[in-house]
Amino acid sequence: MTNEDMKLQDVQRPNLYRETFPYTEFPRVIFDGSVVPFEIPDSIWITDTTFRDGQQARPPYTPEQILKIYDFLHQIDAGTGLIRQCEFFLYSKRDRKAVELCKERGYEFPQITGWIRAVAADFKLVADMGLAETGILTSASDYHIFLKLRKTRSQALAGYLDVVKTALDSNIIPRCHFEDITRADYEGFVLPFAAELMKLAQQYDLPVKIRLCDTLGFGIPFPGSALPRSVPKLIYGLRKIGVPSEWLEWHGHNDLHKVQVNAATAWLYGCCAANTSIFGVGERTGNPPLEALVAEHAQIKGTDARINYGAITELANYASRELGFNIPANYPLVGMNFNVTRAGIHADGLLKNEEIYNCFDTRKLLNRPVGVAITDKTGAAGIKHYIEERYQIEIAKHDPRVVAIKDKIDSEYAADRVSAISDEEMNAWINEAFGKDLPPLR
Repeated sequence: MTNEDMKLQDVQRPNLYRETFPYTEFPRVIFDGSVVPFEIPDSIWITDTTFRDGQQARPPYTPEQILKIYDFLHQIDAGTGLIRQCEFFLYSKRDRKAVELCKERGYEFPQITGWIRAVAADFKLVADMGLAETGILTSASDYHIFLKLRKTRSQALAGYLDVVKTALDSNIIPRCHFEDITRADYEGFVLPFAAELMKLAQQYDLPVKIRLCDTLGFGIPFPGSALPRSVPKLIYGLRKIGVPSEWLEWHGHNDLHKVQVNAATAWLYGCCAANTSIFGVGERTGNPPLEALVAEHAQIKGTDARINYGAITELANYASRELGFNIPANYPLVGMNFNVTRAGIHADGLLKNEEIYNCFDTRKLLNRPVGVAITDKTGAAGIKHYIEERYQIEIAKHDPRVVAIKDKIDSEYAADRVSAISDEEMNAWINEAFGKDLPPLR
């Protein structure tokens, strides 16, 4: 089927896919028995929505904080184009100041793009800021077209195309955000809309990009799963009607715990770009975590010596220290205990060879030395290391305060304890042993 065959189905009643989305039950995974092939693009990359979707889940960042995060993204990317773009709100003076500050950096990557609704008045904001590309909210499901916009499909399509033409007339690349695509009528609206966009791209000789927005996290990565939830088939169908991989972008949410695997699946089936936010912070359950997709990219395409993976750790430290992020201790890649082994028998193995229980060289790649939790096997030297690693202090392993803490640990295991000593317990014993002499944390 080519884009010439695509005809909008202008139905009278919305298609709400009640067999898949009964609402009073969990959504259902439907399998149709058909499998589409992998099509991994030669180049895949990350785009970021920290300054747009990421600000819908927290108090707004200041322009200076946005600039600092933007600098970190640039440091991680290190000129490779892995983190290719960031999108920005443009509505408030604060938003526009942030854009101006970031533009002044003059970085090639991440490129700065906008986000607007599909109304002509919003487009003026993009033109005034001198941006080369903007996202345009173009809701795709009947839930949005009929129930929110109170329009027919043909009315919605006409309005969307008008704004896209306005962008193209100004030589600005439009990126159409197919909101709620995982509940949209694929053959009746999604493909006909995409086909019209490809006609405009040919007419104007400019890219017209498509962002597939899994607004409620309904996407399914499983082979053989059916539309509209199938991530492989959503990508495959758009590729079949001639949408270039470079013009496709996946934007997911984590409502059903599939946010990262869906983004990676989109890559595998022919979508070049995966949209992220730092540490997954976004509306409701959040977006694919940027740091997770950086690691996913390395697993699919290989570790790139040019990319500054260690800057991920610096970004996490800044977010915790200056932005009020509460990153759970067990959060992958950046949590305090991410690479700290706690089980006593695991700790013993780790001390013999860290490859046994560390998933990769975290010191080299993330500037995160491997850690071992306190157990009966730790000894005074381990306690000394634990304290010095966390506090601005150098002590002898036979310091009476270290010995006092070791005695407490020994008494725990003498009473048949089998679990590691928690950070909370250690911090309490350190405070008790050192009292007012306890130095600041590092």
